[in-house]
Amino acid sequence: MMEREFPESPRLAVGAVVVDRGRVLLVRRGKEPLKGHWSLPGGALELGESLEEGLVREVREETGLAVEAVELIELLDRIHREGERVRYHYVIADYLCRVVGGEVQAGSDADAVRWVERVEWSSPSALKLDPITVRVIEAGWQRAREMESAPVEQVRKEGK
Repeated sequence: MMEREFPESPRLAVGAVVVDRGRVLLVRRGKEPLKGHWSLPGGALELGESLEEGLVREVREETGLAVEAVELIELLDRIHREGERVRYHYVIADYLCRVVGGEVQAGSDADAVRWVERVEWSSPSALKLDPITVRVIEAGWQRAREMESAPVEQVRKEGK
């Protein structure tokens, strides 16, 4: 298994912007990197697992919810350095997701899980959130709003 800490090469990971009734699902990280921070559910892909399979597995493990991927929101680097060395390096595919089943409960790497209103992620003091995470949440939330307001014919044409 490839090392997560001080790896020889980047790890591929997935993140989920799960939007339901205008709220976004967040988890409080129970492990490094960013232990104690609120973040999107997700994690590293396993060998032989597709991006969507990994996304569904990670969200289920961390939150108890079954989701489906709607579309890719952003592909980004997360590089944490310790001096000259790279402690963590993830390339993360963040997807907009919708809930298709399950019940919310914190599991595996998550200390806590909760639905969050926009005022909470957009306020600098409300939650301990990384600025990059806030940007991805906002992009996913905005896209979900666009899709909700689009006429059914337009959504069908886009293949959603």
